[in-house]
Amino acid sequence: MTAQPQPIDLPAVKDAVEEITKEMFACSDRGEATKRIGPLSEVDTRQFGIAILTREGDLVCGGDADTPFSIQSISKVFSLELALERYGEKLWDRCGRDPSGDPFNSIIDLERHKGHPRNPFVNAGALVVIDALLDALSADEEVQAVIDFVARLLDGEAFSLNEEIAEADRTGSHLNRALLSLAKHFGNVNNAIADVLRAYVRQCAIELSCRQLARVGRFLMLEGPDDRACPREDAARRARRILALMMTSGQYDGAGEFAYRVGLPAKSGIGGGILAIAPNTASIAVWSPGLDESGNSLLGTRALEMLTDRLDWSSFGRVRTR
Repeated sequence: MTAQPQPIDLPAVKDAVEEITKEMFACSDRGEATKRIGPLSEVDTRQFGIAILTREGDLVCGGDADTPFSIQSISKVFSLELALERYGEKLWDRCGRDPSGDPFNSIIDLERHKGHPRNPFVNAGALVVIDALLDALSADEEVQAVIDFVARLLDGEAFSLNEEIAEADRTGSHLNRALLSLAKHFGNVNNAIADVLRAYVRQCAIELSCRQLARVGRFLMLEGPDDRACPREDAARRARRILALMMTSGQYDGAGEFAYRVGLPAKSGIGGGILAIAPNTASIAVWSPGLDESGNSLLGTRALEMLTDRLDWSSFGRVRTR
């Protein structure tokens, strides 16, 4: 049964976005940009953007909402949607659905589970998901499938893929190569390691603004896209599954803290973006490049906590009666 939509007070949403944007720009503790990918380490951490797309189609933005940023691991949501559409429940023969208390790039966790990743949002899991897609597509076709999916949800609006970031990520991805080698050792990677890695870093290098990311997230907010060549119920079921995984695993080893503070399913990326979903209510994108210890946007998390508190949006129920 679909939960009844929470009422949306648009003036309250606009006021909250305006107040939160001011507070975020006034913050002195902004975290540090990732050092894992050279070009991303140079991004100005003084930036902050937020965009909210409501179920009625109203778009409310604040700060640097039109500045493109590298979505990085947020792209795992899109490749997971494509893999679930193609393979359905068979995908879980190769990847788990449990949260991990280890860092997102832990090789120890993968060894402990004999090449079977804990969930599709840790790096090992995302790589196995891409390998599954490569069983049917080439590396170029896999990336194009993700790009086409995003483009369709943006109604053809232009966006870019940053080749410099992709190449820097590819040449520096020694740990991801090790994860792939270990999974291949246990028989859970079928394709060439170079092909899987190339597809992975290129989809991570997609650049979207908060305004665009909130629009792309609409397919999860409304429980599945309307324009897919499959029954609406199938798309809605996939959306529900993905949201569950975003809640338990979307913020890596910080997922429990994030669920406690924010109360919405979300997926982060080390580029500083977070896509959060208030089911059947709103798709929310925030971005600030400074990260916390778990690799999630420090100000982005803080902004979402303030937003859900002020608007009383939570997957765990409402606090205020009206």
